[in-house]
Parts: sequence; structure tokens; C-alpha cells
Amino acid sequence: MTQQVAIVTGGSRGIGAAISERLAREGYAVVVNYAGRAAEAEQTVAGITAAGGRAVAIQADVSDSAAARKLFDEAIARFGRVDLLVNNAGVMASELPHLGDTDDQTFDRLFAVNVKGTFNTLREAATRLEHGGRIINFSTSLVGTLLPGYAVYTATKAAVETMTSILAKELRGKNITVNAVAPGPTATELFLTGKTAEHVERLAKAAPLERLGTPEDIANTVAFLAQPEGWVNGQTLRANGGMV
Repeated sequence: MTQQVAIVTGGSRGIGAAISERLAREGYAVVVNYAGRAAEAEQTVAGITAAGGRAVAIQADVSDSAAARKLFDEAIARFGRVDLLVNNAGVMASELPHLGDTDDQTFDRLFAVNVKGTFNTLREAATRLEHGGRIINFSTSLVGTLLPGYAVYTATKAAVETMTSILAKELRGKNITVNAVAPGPTATELFLTGKTAEHVERLAKAAPLERLGTPEDIANTVAFLAQPEGWVNGQTLRANGGMV
């Protein structure tokens, strides 16, 4: 019961899987949360256990407050504690509509997962994380670039950044840090869906490093913020190759 335990929401694939695997290498027992992709979650768990780590896949739609509560219940029942929450779960509209063309369904879906889902798990973590724990939320560097077609998605992540900074202050006395990672263009299914090759190439060249990020780049940033000696708190760290 002394091994530190991490919950990674949306941990079954892409950036989430890379984070889960990296945290396992750092010595965490990892709860790989997923909403609907059970096979991919189990594959991530299998990879971690094959490498000598400890992991379990737990289904929960974090946009549902009862499911978020159950996620923490099951994590504690399995591993005895929770020390680190990584709020990676998120959705984006693949068609990238301008604000005036965004329908109610798209707006509601983005806010349900990206904002309410983050809120639900933060509320649980605020009272259930071990003293000295870590919370890492996910924003986007689009909060800085403000590109057309991303109005609602970017608004959800701006809300996450605000909750990050305020919760860090509210947890005074618990030695818990709360930070956010704001990736730039990263080669994942979520990013690539709906984009032309020309669009992807243009975004890849936008940063001085002239390449897309990788899930491992983002996992490395999460590992930095998760370190127990960390002094960074209440901040949003942009991991985008210098794009903004």
C-alpha cells in the first residue's frame, strides 16, 4: 500500500497510453481509465505488466459525476490510495466548425467531457488525494494561438486553466500541486482526424523545431510535473516546440 498510484483519464491510447506507460516506468501503479475502448485499455495494461509494472483498466465516463466517484472508489479498492491524477480525457470536434456554425450538440459534448469531466475528477481529488499528491490537467496551446475553427474547444481548455490555478490555491496546506500541460500539435488520432496532409504539414512547420509533437514528448512533460520534489504549482506549461 506504499506504492504511489496514478489515475490517468483517457489512458487507453495516444497521449494517455504514453503517459500511463511513462508513469509505470517511474514506479507508479497506474489506473488506466477509459470510456469505451476496453480492448485498447487492456492492451496498455498488458504492456505495462509485461514490463514489470502494475496497472489496471477501469471504465468510467468522467463526464458523469457518479462514474468519476466510482473511478476513485475502484482505484482505492484496488491499490489502497491515489497520489496522482492526470486529467487527459478530452474530445475535439473533428470538423473544426467556426463559432457561428457550431451546433448545440457539439458545444454540449465538448463542455461535458473537457470541462465537466475535469471538474468531476478534480472534485474527487481535492478530498481523496494523498498528502503531497499531484494533479495534472490538460489544456491546449490553442489558448495562445487562438486559431479559427477551435473557438469552443479552446474555451473548454481556458476553463481548465482557470480551475487549475484556483484549485492550486484552494489546496493550501496539503502539499498538493495542481498544474496543466498545454500541448501543441501532436501526432495523435484526435489531432489528425479531419485534417488534410497540407494542413498537418503547415502546423508541423509552425514551431521552430519544425515537427509535430509525439505522445512521448507530452508524457515526459507530465513526468516532470509529477515529480515529488516539484516547486511548480498553479501553472500551465506549454509543450509545443516553441510554437507560442
